[in-house]
Amino acid sequence: MTARVIPFPKRKVPRRIAREQFEILERLYPQAVTALNYRNEFELLVAVILSAQCTDARVNMTTPALFAKYPTPQKLAAADHADVEEMIKSCGFFRMKTRNIIACARDIVERYGGRVPSEREGLESLAGVGRKTASVVLAAAFHAEALAVDTHVFRVSHRLGMTLGKTPRHVEEDLIALLPPVKWGDATHWLIAHGRQICKAPTPRCPQCALQSLCPTPAIIARMSRR
Repeated sequence: MTARVIPFPKRKVPRRIAREQFEILERLYPQAVTALNYRNEFELLVAVILSAQCTDARVNMTTPALFAKYPTPQKLAAADHADVEEMIKSCGFFRMKTRNIIACARDIVERYGGRVPSEREGLESLAGVGRKTASVVLAAAFHAEALAVDTHVFRVSHRLGMTLGKTPRHVEEDLIALLPPVKWGDATHWLIAHGRQICKAPTPRCPQCALQSLCPTPAIIARMSRR
């Protein structure tokens, strides 16, 4: 099974089932929060940019030294590119990420008075910041109503039959329609936690999953096993 790609379900589960799935996830992961370490919204923003194509654990090993030397947008905006590249090299795509975080810091200083903007439009106008990054910062740092779709959220929500969305934006729209806005940010972390612990890529741990009876993916895996 590990050598074969498990296809996503071709039909959504009924809305009632999807909401029940979320209720179970909420009970399973009541304390789930972002795994990134940060002390303020600026540090979170930089950490999320660095986390692209990189594990949170690796980012957490990298950012203490980075933030010790460049603790503010003003400091990072004036940083030497070569120095920052060396500090974040282990995060991957370090040249692009260096350009992005320095340019992002410069945007914050020049356009927002040194403060990270607290609304989506302002965040998404910053260098290196897309919808997912903005959603993470909005929900975690500003306690705003936002749901972020990363690879875990995309995979788990499809396997559970909550969405058939082809893009992260379409997945986001399907998921927020299932929940009250106050739970959007938490739902991101429930799905991420489940993706890391149980619904892994490439092979989920269905026998250990509390949602197995409500999930269409075990049946798909069973059919693949019989072929």
